[in-house]
Amino acid sequence: MSSSATDSTGVRVSGVGMTPFESDAERSLTDLAATAAERALADAAIDPSAVDALHFGNALAEALDESAGLANALAAALGLDGASADRIENTSATGASAFHRGVDRIKKGDADVALVVGAEKMSAGDTRDVTEAISRLVHRREYAQGVTLPSFGGLAAGAYLDRHDAPREALAAVAAKNHGNAVDNPVAQFRKSIDVDDALDSPVVAAPLRLYDCCPMSDGAAAVVLTRTDEDDSAADGGAEAGPAPRVAGTASATGTHAVAERPDPLSIESVRTAGERVFDSAGIGPDDVDVACIHDAFTVLELIELEELGFYEPGTAWEATLEGDTALDGDLPVNPGGGLKARGHPLGATGLSQIVELVWQLRGDLPESRRVDGAETAFAINVAGFGNNSVCTVLRT
Repeated sequence: MSSSATDSTGVRVSGVGMTPFESDAERSLTDLAATAAERALADAAIDPSAVDALHFGNALAEALDESAGLANALAAALGLDGASADRIENTSATGASAFHRGVDRIKKGDADVALVVGAEKMSAGDTRDVTEAISRLVHRREYAQGVTLPSFGGLAAGAYLDRHDAPREALAAVAAKNHGNAVDNPVAQFRKSIDVDDALDSPVVAAPLRLYDCCPMSDGAAAVVLTRTDEDDSAADGGAEAGPAPRVAGTASATGTHAVAERPDPLSIESVRTAGERVFDSAGIGPDDVDVACIHDAFTVLELIELEELGFYEPGTAWEATLEGDTALDGDLPVNPGGGLKARGHPLGATGLSQIVELVWQLRGDLPESRRVDGAETAFAINVAGFGNNSVCTVLRT
């Protein structure tokens, strides 16, 4: 941990909660969100009447014909009379953007307790409708040409393997690692171990990407309770069973070139690099100070590219680090210990918050040994919109 690191935001994560990520046709979007919120409030030992602000992240409600006024409906379901409430949307980075909204409210003194919830019910539409909604996350000209996010993933994967003379097994190793990490995660969508050969033998989606290189569509919700950090905060706990509540050491976001075709380098994601530089500067640390990271692995190649853009590895070396076990749970930099988007699941509005929940669990040390990063003190998360149109980074510390 860097000696120059500071708790610059004055905000701590006092409670967290999640629903399992799965396909849950029986429960409404509001019910999923309320369940995660109630778990976070209970974890923080905070009564709903103490909540000043509710921030609800959801990306696809309109596309899937969900009702309007989602934040108001959730506030009513939770009994948050008098609290301010709003909804945040930033495509697949919606969850982290909602988290940052809550942090900002407390930093500015506009709230003492903020409840941030992210939820998505992707099973609310049929597969064609959901696929269509996700396809529209790209630039409108690219959408008009039928170019999809998996298409960009396949192009980037091919370029990465060719440029760095990396074997196809490098991508499969990311999938196998993240699936293995999800096996003992009770909220993960895919609690099934796979090996490199399984990933290599799965059906082609967008060559060279195969089925096990791509995240699934999911239903689910995640929530956090944010509170103010006082000068004398040594007794701040995250609930009766948890360790000390982690502090938000830094937050930052950045946009990049929206149209992927207009980027000078298909392997350069400007928003990732810029947001990473900003959050490390804000937190007063560098990549070497991070003990555990949640990286936005919507496609396996993105885990490699983002690790390099963020400065965790030199360009063209993250694949070697992965094959050598550096990013495994017991490696030098454990990456996606909860399974990542790849195996935990990717309900768009909840994903960024699920990363925060996972990192809080890791920093508090209240996980079984089979999936715990021992001694973690500094944690990093990146949640990415589209194919790098916007990136949102967070640093948490004990």
